[in-house]
Parts: sequence; C-alpha cells; structure tokens
Amino acid sequence: MSIKGTTVMNNNSVSGVSRMMQSQSLRVSGRYPMVVSMMNRNGRPETSVGVSVDNVVKEVNGPILVEVVDCKLKQQSSVVVEGSSDDMYIEDTSTKDEYVTPLSVSVASGYSLLRNPRHNKGLAFTENERDAHYIRGLLPPVVVKQDLQVKKTMNDLRQYEVPLHKYQAMMALQERNERLFYKLLVENVEELLPIVYTPTVGEACQKYGTIFKRPQGLFITIEDKGRILEILNNWPEKDIQVIVVTDGERILGLGDLGCQGMGIPVGKLSLYTALGGIRPSACLPITIDVGTNNEKLLNDEFYIGLRQKRATGQEYAELMNEFMSAVKQNYGEKVLIQFEDFANHNAFDLLAKYSPTHLVFNDDIQGTASVVLAGLISALKLVGGSLADHRFLFLGAGEAGTGIAELIALEISKQTRAPLEEARKKIYLVDSKGLIVKSRLNSLQHFKKPWAQEHQPVTDLLDAVKAIRPTVLIGSSGVGQTFTKEVVETMSSFNKKPIILALSNPTSKSECTAEQAYTWSEGRAIFASGSPFGPVEYNGKVYVSGQSNNAYIFPGLGLGLIISGAIRVHDDMLLAASEALAAQVTLEHIEKGLIYPPFTNIRKISAHIAAKVAAKAYELDLASRFPQPENLVAYAESCMYSPNYQKYR
Repeated sequence: MSIKGTTVMNNNSVSGVSRMMQSQSLRVSGRYPMVVSMMNRNGRPETSVGVSVDNVVKEVNGPILVEVVDCKLKQQSSVVVEGSSDDMYIEDTSTKDEYVTPLSVSVASGYSLLRNPRHNKGLAFTENERDAHYIRGLLPPVVVKQDLQVKKTMNDLRQYEVPLHKYQAMMALQERNERLFYKLLVENVEELLPIVYTPTVGEACQKYGTIFKRPQGLFITIEDKGRILEILNNWPEKDIQVIVVTDGERILGLGDLGCQGMGIPVGKLSLYTALGGIRPSACLPITIDVGTNNEKLLNDEFYIGLRQKRATGQEYAELMNEFMSAVKQNYGEKVLIQFEDFANHNAFDLLAKYSPTHLVFNDDIQGTASVVLAGLISALKLVGGSLADHRFLFLGAGEAGTGIAELIALEISKQTRAPLEEARKKIYLVDSKGLIVKSRLNSLQHFKKPWAQEHQPVTDLLDAVKAIRPTVLIGSSGVGQTFTKEVVETMSSFNKKPIILALSNPTSKSECTAEQAYTWSEGRAIFASGSPFGPVEYNGKVYVSGQSNNAYIFPGLGLGLIISGAIRVHDDMLLAASEALAAQVTLEHIEKGLIYPPFTNIRKISAHIAAKVAAKAYELDLASRFPQPENLVAYAESCMYSPNYQKYR
C-alpha cells in the first residue's frame, strides 16, 4: 500500500517523523516493513528495509525520501500529512534561520521538487541545494535571492495593462511558487489587493470557465449527496483550519455565477494567508454547486458547472446539512467555516442554524458590518459625538445592510446601556420598495422586520434623505450610481461633514465614486468605498479616500479564533475586532480625512485584531487553547506564516 504526502520537519525534531506517522491523520502502529531511501554523507543513496521510523530519523543527515510499502492503517487508505500533530505551527516557526528537511512519504526526484509549488524556489535554490536535491542542470546556473525574484516578478506584472491578465499571472505564480506568490502579495498589498480580490476577482469569476487552467479547492455538487465525507477525504491536506465556502448565487454585486464563484473562496483564502498569516496548507476553498439560474452560463459552452436550475428547499437544506456534518466530522470542532456570497434567503438561515453548533462566520453579514463599524468609530473623531448622537440611513437591506445596521445597534446599546430595540430606532433602511416602515411589516422578509420604523411610507431615496435628515449615508444596494448629485448635495446641506459610504462591489456597482462624493459635497464629505478609488483633486486640494474592505477584518478575526482555539463566533468578538481596527487609525490619518489605516501595515493590524478577538474568546469561555499567552499580540505575530524561503539541507 502506497501512502503519499509531504511535510517539512524541524531540524531539532528527532521523533518528528514518528509523530507524523502516529498523528490523527495517519495512524500507524508498531514496527512495520518499509523502504527508506536517503542520501548518505558521500551523496550516494542508501536503502534500509524494516527499520523503525525513530531510527531512520536518528540516522539521517540529509533529505529523507520515504516509501511505505506495507503498513496497517486503522482508517484511511490515502493520506497527506502537513506538519506535526504536536505543534500546528511547526512549519511557520522554522522559516527564519533553521534548516528543514523536505520530507515526502513517497519517492521524489529533483524534477518533482521544482514542480512542487510549496517547496519550489525557482532560481533561488543554492549551489548546495542543487547538488543535494538532484536539480543541478535542471535550472540555469545563476542563483538569485528571493528579493530579486520579487522585483523581477513585479516588473513583469506591471507590463500588463489589463487587470484580468495580472490576475491570471498571479494565479499562475501561486500554482508554481507558493512562497514567492505570498511574498509578492505581502510586500505589495496595496497594489495587488485589487488584483487578487475586488474588483478584478469579479471579472475573473464571470470569465472563470474561459480562463480556468488548474482546479483550486473542492467542488461539491448536488449529485454528491451521501458522498461528501468521501470527497473531503480526497483533499490532500488534513489539518484544515479555515474553509471558505460559497454556492455562487450572489457573487459580489454580479448575481448568480454558479460554479464559477470559486474565484471568491480562492481569493479570500489567499488573503487569510497574506494578511492574517494562516498557513496556505490549512486553508480550503469549497464551492457547493447546486446548479445556476443564470441562462447565459447554462448556454455557455465553456461553463464548468452543473447545467441545471438551482436546487432549492429540502433538497438544498439536506445537502448543506450533510456538508456541515462532514466538515465537523473530518476536521473537528475548531475549523472555521466562512459562508461567502450566498443569496439573502440562504445566508441568514445558514448563519442562524449553524452558529450554535459550529464555528461559522458570514463575511457578507458580519465581516462587512465589523469593518464599517470600525470606520464609523474613526469618523467620530472628525465629526464629533458618539454613535448614539447620529442618524443612519441605508440604501440596501440585504445581508450587508442589515448586518451593518445590527452591529451598529449592538455597539450603541453597549455604549448607552439602552435596549437593542431602542438603539435600532436610530437606523433607517431603504430597500427596492422604499423606506422600511411598520405599514409594510406583513410583506417584509424576516431579517428586515426588526428595522420597520414608525414613519410614513417613502419610496424614493432622495425623499428619504430629506425626511430622515441622516448624518450617515451607507450604500449596500449593489446598484451603481444611486447616490446621485441631488442626494449628496442634500446630505451636505444639513451636515457640515456628511459621512458617505458607498460599499457595493465591484467598482461598477459603487453607489457613487470618490470624485463625485468630494465634488458634490464641495470637499466636505468623509468618504469611503467598497472598491478602491484613486486620489481626487478638488479646488487645489488632494483627497485620499479610504476603502471599507472586509480584508481589514476577516484575516485577523480568523487568526484570533485559531490561536485561542475558539469553538464559536460571538457578536462581542466582532465588536472587539471593530474597536481594534479603529484604534489603528492615527491622528495623522484622521487629519488626511482617512477613517481606515493604510494596508501597508496590514499584518500588524491583523495581529492586533487577532489579539482582541482571542482575548474576548478567553473572556467568554469560548477558547480551548491553554494557557492563555500573556502577550497575545506577540503570540499572534509569532504564529503567522512566513513567505520567506526555507533553507534545505
């Protein structure tokens, strides 16, 4: 029986291979026949038969290549093991100066090492590594540093004029050299974030079938009912910490993209690693394909998903229930499941159903809310007063709108000690039928009912602005150019500094642009958007707007949940994340009109968010990793994945 897998072991870990073999993922007992191939001191291969794993490790002074030819497995017949069961961060803590051994439970050659994206270093392999790992002659003779590779790759990327082409180049890099991909992203986050995520990822999802080259993540379909656990076991990594899952029904503001929504989980998880330091091998993107109602895709010969209408009702619910049960069975209680871009009718139900039993998080509802609340807390430093002193008007009452409104109400209730129902009276929402009021209560969807106010019906946004006289206008409608000149001018007529947040993605769906907001408000607006906009010059002054991007929150939130071993997500953790992000906005940022800090310091920001989230998990008795570290910020930073190359023996 052949067992294949890869790991990187610490040089000081004498019994590391044995621990790996005896881990939860791969249970092997006792002494068993095996063939161990290794390089001896003379550079010649030696083979031992029937040796114990511990003895192998003690004898080895070089790269270990192991093929298990016969062993008794208690459960699985095919496994890939990443890291050691004793230390979930063993790979990350050995990335600076220590030498590591690339171990493969299967015979590997130098050529295959160059084709392994996790271990490939391209031209950065040293002279000794090229000899030790049989890759001399397989590369040009020059040896370059990783920093030079970063410089060259960025130069190459900047030659592309079309953002989608840059996206494709980045995805190709991720598939051949994982560490270089993340090194590039970490060091050039402000430039590359709009490429690997919004707005470019939206176009990538629309054209996913055309640009599809190599599968990333798991595709689970409605036809796989009864086999989901089996499919999860097909994924090579077993120590999964974060799953981002979508059914593709509401991708950004682009609607139903079916199976092609996979670009969203892939993009989100690349940010979990780059911005939050979660190991790439611990991240799993998943698409649940239940069909699509997008006729254009159903008729597209290049569409990669099921060609059928969406499954709904009981059939859909049973599939999701099997999926959630299988994930928990396979990966345990502490795996974070992030729901992404589900349609409203499923998103709220899934979050409500599984929050009590699983570690789940909906970025559209909770992540957006947390980052917007952070921006509002920062904006108070410019406009004065507390949240309770302001009136909020939303255009859009879906997942994002109601999620943001609820978190604002929770924060107001926390600050004023007023009942939540009282705090909600400060917040008004407009949907496609107008202002949400009591007279519409019987026809409202359940998640909109808490926001029905005692007010006369109003059908038009401009009329709602005039009637409510809000100090804060928030757009989450997914409909572009809805904050018209009249709307912005009206907001500016009774607010010295109107707060205007145009949150819809991608750029084409933004309620207004930065230039429009600053021009129509005569430079007085405090503006942020979901998609990035460049600096705007108005009356001789340059205005730099902030981006209310969920990427500020979810990587740090995820890291905080992982390092504390949290078993549930609590609303107080989201409030803690918001407050931690707002605390990173300095006086210098405020003076420039920014309500979010620059992304250049995002890893440090994520560490502070992770620390606050972890502290809240311990406070709420939802943590399971003990003892609690004294310095949670330092601990969070120490647990972050490093994209720097490792040194091979």
